Amino acid sequence: MKYRITHSTLYQYSQMVGLCQNEARLQPRDFWRQQCQSSRFDITPEPADFQQRLDFFGNRVAYFAIQQAHQRLMVTAISEVTVFPRQSRDHPTNLITWEQVRDRLQGRPAQMQRQTQSQSQSQSQQQQQECPDDDLQDAKLYLLDSPMVNSSEELAHYALPSFNPGRPLVQVVTDLMQRIHVDFTYDPSFTTIATPLSDVLHFRRGVCQDFAHLAIACLRSMGIAARYVSGYVETLPEPGKPRLVGADASHAWFEVYVPDTGWLDFDPTNNALPFDQHITLAWGRDYTDVTPLKGIAFGGGSHTLSVSVDVLRLE
Repeated sequence: MKYRITHSTLYQYSQMVGLCQNEARLQPRDFWRQQCQSSRFDITPEPADFQQRLDFFGNRVAYFAIQQAHQRLMVTAISEVTVFPRQSRDHPTNLITWEQVRDRLQGRPAQMQRQTQSQSQSQSQQQQQECPDDDLQDAKLYLLDSPMVNSSEELAHYALPSFNPGRPLVQVVTDLMQRIHVDFTYDPSFTTIATPLSDVLHFRRGVCQDFAHLAIACLRSMGIAARYVSGYVETLPEPGKPRLVGADASHAWFEVYVPDTGWLDFDPTNNALPFDQHITLAWGRDYTDVTPLKGIAFGGGSHTLSVSVDVLRLE
């Protein structure tokens, strides 16, 4: 599938802004299941400085500064991206259990060596344990607490029914995703960026960001590596009705690391395994690592914010 994504953000200020500096993570990543063919920014007023880089997580970041006085800032990112056909890695036959994954992430041997093994075999296994692969080492970062995701006994208690002894990790995470989808109500009016996970868990309400954070916190509380993904999901009109331009929105889901398979995507908001209709922007420990647009402004007084997202499938 090929898509054109138009993401527009408008700030309107009650007073003049003399200077602003901003970072945008609005350009889709290139990785095994998608490729960004083109991406550009339209920014008004025109920036005096514009630079691009990759951040620690490999996300594309655009920095820009506006040094002229303004009361209105419009930032539009336009990208064309191809999402590749489904591949077998999205339906792994790997039956590795969640306990085995937890132990590998924590550096524990998968099983005790038999006393009948030869000395050379023991030395070989020890060398493999001392030199884990790079993906496994990278995944350990996503076991740690982060600014918006903290492990807790309360979250582990909620996660526990999915973690039956000896159950394959993919089945565990699928069950957890389904439970969140059923147990929690999608309510855009309930939470803000600052709403703690304890409130989301207690009141059983939130939005896609909250549900992704909740799943990640549950998994980390059980010793499983999980990370936050920001992006878009294509929304299709009802049969017989025209497609509404700008009716799409930013979206969030999460990924879980499965050794020897890689990172697998799960979308608790839609109870789905993301693929053809999910376009990835960025990933990190939580929302703070992948905020689409953030910055500082000198002056401006109060302001209003409006965001429009259009995900158009290109035939």
